[in-house]
Amino acid sequence: MIPRTLFSLLQCPTCSSQQLYVTDAGVHCSACRNLYGFHDGYIDLMPRGAQFNYVSKYVAEEEQLAEELDYRDLAPPLLAAGVRDRALSRLLRFQPSDVALDNGCGTAKHAVWNAKHVALMVGSDPATLFADTARDHVTLAQADSRVLPFADNSFDKAFSIDILEHFPRDVIDAYLRETARVLRPGGRMLIFSNTREPSPIQPLIDLSRRLGRVFVRAGLYDFEREARRKSDHLKALENWEDVLDAMQRAGLRPVQTIFWNSLFTTFVEHVLMKLGEAVIGRHKAQDTEHKSQSYVDQPASGKHTVAVGAQREIRARRRMRGQLERKSAVYYALMAVTLLMELDLWLFGWMRCGSYFLLVEKPRTKR
Repeated sequence: MIPRTLFSLLQCPTCSSQQLYVTDAGVHCSACRNLYGFHDGYIDLMPRGAQFNYVSKYVAEEEQLAEELDYRDLAPPLLAAGVRDRALSRLLRFQPSDVALDNGCGTAKHAVWNAKHVALMVGSDPATLFADTARDHVTLAQADSRVLPFADNSFDKAFSIDILEHFPRDVIDAYLRETARVLRPGGRMLIFSNTREPSPIQPLIDLSRRLGRVFVRAGLYDFEREARRKSDHLKALENWEDVLDAMQRAGLRPVQTIFWNSLFTTFVEHVLMKLGEAVIGRHKAQDTEHKSQSYVDQPASGKHTVAVGAQREIRARRRMRGQLERKSAVYYALMAVTLLMELDLWLFGWMRCGSYFLLVEKPRTKR
């Protein structure tokens, strides 16, 4: 979905010109003569001819990751994603007149869930693993966050969910600097990410991890899919001082912080939900056939293979989605678990740890 209101926000990502015009083929830059084409539900606004030292795994391995990410269908905002989304909505306080940017949107699930609260929701990501619902209901741009294709002061609100931990420090600086540039003075950004700092209650949290490892050794489930998803986490901002320094360098003022000490969350993610996925996603014939293999044999076509454990997890999530859409008893049970996980924020959010929600503001220009 590409509304006309988007075009007034754009600038050329290659030369920064705002001398743009629109045809059926896409957006043309009069200055550098580049064309930014329309695609299925999004517009390609990647800078032309740019060379970057760092390329995200989700861009470099987009085709291989597409199947195992199971990204096309969205579930309601539940469990950890639901906790993130509830905190996002609560802290950013979207207004009906807001123009909002999900910078590094991934599937654009948070953009979809919050689009109804704002005048215009834009999702931006260099990979095009956008959910089908996002392509239909959110304004999507394929773009690099180091050279955003938007004019200065274009957005009232922005958010960054699970992004900064993927980047080296120079990319973090460019990402934050560009986001600050496109925010209007007084505009706010909500960041969720994590550093390397342990929680003050880490020994209690680790009890659930130890129990989870017992079930892994018993062969009930594994964490291969989760490990692959986090395999490119760099955590270049190693501690809270690094986070505050990065915000200062970008000219963003911290407003509010909530830390996520994941006591209940870790039990849910490492034990409760993994056991549920093992039961719901089990496929007896396939599990028996591949019980001694970590990955399915490489097909003749050369198509990327998906780990058996990951297949089981994907099956479970797909089977659950059908019930969640109808808001059945399963939906309300998972909502109760989501609220249990959210207790980590309400009870322990004041205790400094690695995972954090940080609300920052672009200062208003002094008169």
